[in-house]
Amino acid sequence: MGYGENRGDYWRARYKIAPGKYGTVLDANGKAVRYKTKRAAEKAAAIAEEEVAKEAAQQPAASEPERMTFGEYASAWYEDQDLAASTMQNYRRHIEEHLLPEFEGAYLDEITKGAVDGWERTERERGYAPSSIKTWRGTLHLVLADAVDAGLRDSNPATRRRGRGKRAGRSRNRSREKVITTALGILLIAERTALLSGRDDEFVGVVTKGYTGMRWGEIVGLETGFIRPAAVRVEWQLYELDSGELHRCPPKDDSYRTIDAPPFLSGLLTGQVGRVGTKPCECHGLRYLFSGHGAANGAARRPGAKLVDVARAAGVSTGTVSNVLNRPHAVALDTRSRVEKAIADLGFIRFWSSGENAAHWRRNGFATWLFHPAATGWYPKKAPEEARPVPLIAEPWPGIPARGRGAAGRAEACWLPIQRGLTPHGLRHTHKTMMDEFGTPPKLKDERMGHEDGSVQARYSHITPEMRSKLMDDLTAVWDASLEARRRMSPGSPVKVLDTLLRIGQ
Repeated sequence: MGYGENRGDYWRARYKIAPGKYGTVLDANGKAVRYKTKRAAEKAAAIAEEEVAKEAAQQPAASEPERMTFGEYASAWYEDQDLAASTMQNYRRHIEEHLLPEFEGAYLDEITKGAVDGWERTERERGYAPSSIKTWRGTLHLVLADAVDAGLRDSNPATRRRGRGKRAGRSRNRSREKVITTALGILLIAERTALLSGRDDEFVGVVTKGYTGMRWGEIVGLETGFIRPAAVRVEWQLYELDSGELHRCPPKDDSYRTIDAPPFLSGLLTGQVGRVGTKPCECHGLRYLFSGHGAANGAARRPGAKLVDVARAAGVSTGTVSNVLNRPHAVALDTRSRVEKAIADLGFIRFWSSGENAAHWRRNGFATWLFHPAATGWYPKKAPEEARPVPLIAEPWPGIPARGRGAAGRAEACWLPIQRGLTPHGLRHTHKTMMDEFGTPPKLKDERMGHEDGSVQARYSHITPEMRSKLMDDLTAVWDASLEARRRMSPGSPVKVLDTLLRIGQ
């Protein structure tokens, strides 16, 4: 209702425009009209309110906004993002594999906090790790937060209310502590990894990771041009996408840095540069320090029938087909005839490997077939194979992995575990822990790890040459101690680069 507002020596006419909002009667010049009496101001305010009511009645009724389902909005939301390839891949996986199965058909404005909490409970019951569920809920929160900003929702049901529930619940959601190892553990695992791959490259790679703290993608993406006389420069990483492509991109959080390398590591890296040759990889046209440890799988990309197709058609195993192709005299005549007929019927063309290694390490293959068995002494369970110890020929120490058919029957020994539960990323934690033991200043630790501390204390801290020199001395000391401990176990090694290092100190 309009009213007259006393302004001392005059009255203003105030009228209602909308709930909680009032206007003032103005003259032709846009200035408030000054009324001599309250009654005159009230009368003018009433007339103004009538005009507002007439205009509102003449306006067409507002149409209901179009409702969107979560699936429709999430698809449009994803297309609008312009982020790093790794981030886009993760968002796509979270949405398609974990959010759409639950919320795809639900209208955005009907998703409740109870529905989100119920989805989270269901994911826990399916056995997913709490840390993974937390990540997926974070993506859901991000999508719905943008929906709120777009006016499609009033609030975000994925927001967690702080301070709710039992305090003990926080500890239940903590992930397991990362397993680390020692300097001697790094050396022994590096030696075993090289024995499993049959070359020195993996020895140098594992030692580099343990003594620099570089991320996996940074190690895989380390180009020979970034090996300096006493340092390693981190400029790029190779991130493995779901498609199998290795995407060359900046290091995580743009953590470009130069990592000081002690003399022993500089020597190993220089030797590795000499071993890799000058041929660039076909995928990026660049020369990388490390290449894959297995033959490139050209057969997987070759069209036509595969070895497994021949085996199915002949009713035999792939091993029997391999024997027919390589050792036909070892196969019964009837069986050989069936296989040869299947080969002819299917038009199978034998694939001859070029003998070249794959261009780059793959995270899963490296961890499964090299790092895990080196750290634990066991190959992991991979269908249809059960977990099994690495079969070894006992001499020379620490044993040579037996290969080929019947390897388990020819085995004379197996490895004891060095550190169960250790992963390649655990070497990054190991390096950080080693620096903690040395008393390395936080500023220098953050520089090596590619971390950034935005605190005031960090702003006023600076790295000196003396700090760098002490860290190099500390790393060299633990390396020398681990090398001496390994020498006491056996004076030599089947791994050529390690054997040279062991015999130098004799």
